[in-house]
Amino acid sequence: MPPELLSAPRRQGSVLFTVLLALAMLIGAGIMALVLLASSAPGGLVIGVLLAALPVGPVIAAFLWLDRYEPEPLRLLGAAFGWGAVVATAAALVLQALDQFILGTPETWSAAIVAPITEEAAKGLFILLLLWMRRHEIDGVLDGIVYAGMVGVGFAFTENILYLAAAYMGGDDVGPGGLGSAVGVFVVRGIFSPFAHPLFTAFIGVGVGYAVVSRRGATRLVAPLVGYVLAVTAHAAWNGSAFFGGGRYFVLTYIVMMVPAFLLLAGFATWARRREGVMLTRALTDAAGRGFLSQAEVPWLVRLPARRASRAYALAHGGPQAERAMREYQQQAVELGFLHDRYLRGTAPADFAERGTFMVRRLDALRPYVLFPQPVATSTTTPWEGSR
Repeated sequence: MPPELLSAPRRQGSVLFTVLLALAMLIGAGIMALVLLASSAPGGLVIGVLLAALPVGPVIAAFLWLDRYEPEPLRLLGAAFGWGAVVATAAALVLQALDQFILGTPETWSAAIVAPITEEAAKGLFILLLLWMRRHEIDGVLDGIVYAGMVGVGFAFTENILYLAAAYMGGDDVGPGGLGSAVGVFVVRGIFSPFAHPLFTAFIGVGVGYAVVSRRGATRLVAPLVGYVLAVTAHAAWNGSAFFGGGRYFVLTYIVMMVPAFLLLAGFATWARRREGVMLTRALTDAAGRGFLSQAEVPWLVRLPARRASRAYALAHGGPQAERAMREYQQQAVELGFLHDRYLRGTAPADFAERGTFMVRRLDALRPYVLFPQPVATSTTTPWEGSR
């Protein structure tokens, strides 16, 4: 199989996006390295990193589970995590330091008001950059949640390192120190609230995702702003419960607000994931009716167990290259399904015909190398214009 069929061409704006991302990562990593080295001894950092890393895997796994119908590129998911871990944390720290230097905001108000405003803005900026420079990567609300969640996981990881290392080292404000103190902080931040930052930023992801699929120009502008306001509000309520009233409202806020909000968002994300399956079936069935692919292929492209079975069949009967071809074919077909659905709903992007034509031609080029578990009719190569 020709190697060029195994990778899609680089899209316009990718180079600029990569350069901006690399510069931001480099600057953010430098700032956070200085902060981490200055805030704790090596022993405290080691304990902080080890404990902070424990909840990262399960939380990321939850977002990857949501992202199974149209898996986002791992490099972009990694970039989202890195943005949260070094860029957003560094930007928020710089902005909060400026607030202390210029305005002298009291610590409690800084934690409850300034921190949510700056941190959610710094985290949400990555989603806005995607929307601006890599808009084709966000097809709807679920994509927004996944990217926002990954940014939140990265931010929580670095923030937890700082808190856990400080607890281990001890001090006037954090107690006697030692492993016991660090474990106590870990229980609160790593066990009871590992989804806190991903939850807050997910509101921005919902707003951006809704803006992408909306037909109304006003909604496309307002939805991300509403998402940001909700993220800041939830974040401020969470922080405020720990700093005001001696922290006696913290548990109440956790039970009354955080747990229901998490369950609500988790339920919504699960519903959106299930809805994607229904949408893909409808869109690809319509695309098959227009001759863009075979009708018999649709079940093998939509149902997740069927996808796994077809990849296993390709591997068993054609080897690793056939399995890779099947994986690429499935991914390209799913991307076509999302694009075609936007056409059917009247929210197709300006370049939808060009992108759709490329997707159909790439499917036709990959099809001779694809082994389905049962004979599948061959479609006729046709230009994709979305209007037939």
